[in-house]
Amino acid sequence: MAKRPDGRVIKGMDPLQKIMPYIMKQRYDSMNMMKNTYDCKPLDDYIAKRAAEGVEVNYMQLFIAAMVRTIALKPQLNRFIINGKIYARNDISVSFVIHRSLRGDDDGGTTLKLHFKGTETIDEIGAVMRAAIDENLHNTANGTDNLAGALTKVPGFLIKIGVNFLMWLDKHSLLPKKIIDLSPFHTTFWVTNLKSIGLDYIYHHIYQFGTTGFFCSIGKEHMTPAVEKGTGDIVKEKLIDIGMVSDERYCDGLYFSRALRLYKKLLADPAELEAPLDAIVEDKK
Repeated sequence: MAKRPDGRVIKGMDPLQKIMPYIMKQRYDSMNMMKNTYDCKPLDDYIAKRAAEGVEVNYMQLFIAAMVRTIALKPQLNRFIINGKIYARNDISVSFVIHRSLRGDDDGGTTLKLHFKGTETIDEIGAVMRAAIDENLHNTANGTDNLAGALTKVPGFLIKIGVNFLMWLDKHSLLPKKIIDLSPFHTTFWVTNLKSIGLDYIYHHIYQFGTTGFFCSIGKEHMTPAVEKGTGDIVKEKLIDIGMVSDERYCDGLYFSRALRLYKKLLADPAELEAPLDAIVEDKK
């Protein structure tokens, strides 16, 4: 059974790409890890420009908005693999953790999953993010927390049986849509903002449960010497690194590199994200 509520099977695949999920059967067999470095100046300039207009924008919003736009234009990044089959996802989604307090050690945070069509502006994406964060900062639990809480109210051996059963259902495309909608592991990409807690980027693993094929880890900014264009003077540049881990099976390296060049271009000129996208690029049938 291949029909799923969160995506459709792609049939027009190259033979080699079609067979790769049967050769590399697990996501941890298929992880490519890379560090990408971005100039903070256009980001800081844009944040200051919007602040002068009375609009608050932050790094997290910029990175997510640019990734949503990139995926809308490069839809192979929005694929996932289940039971050897490659699917095109029905929407663009992002999962991330927020903490209600950074002052104690007892707050494990809560996970949000936000859904986008891909045509949204940076302001529309920011509004969705702020609304979700504000709502969950003042709630003790959301739907995801409640689902996890229900699973953990039984003895450990039953949790193991329950999770294995959910994974079996997912593998055979029988997992209910309600659970997929609540699960942060069934998402286009994850973002962890380590910059917000003063840490550098990491290469975060891709979860075996669910359908995530892409993980971004934002590190703290750092200064580095650089040669200034035109003058040749040595100046300090403020840079930020993102550690990215991807499932290599659902799109080839050339396509992925072009997508990352587009992502870097958008971050170099975030004003492009103020205009809505007329239409997303559809993945092949």
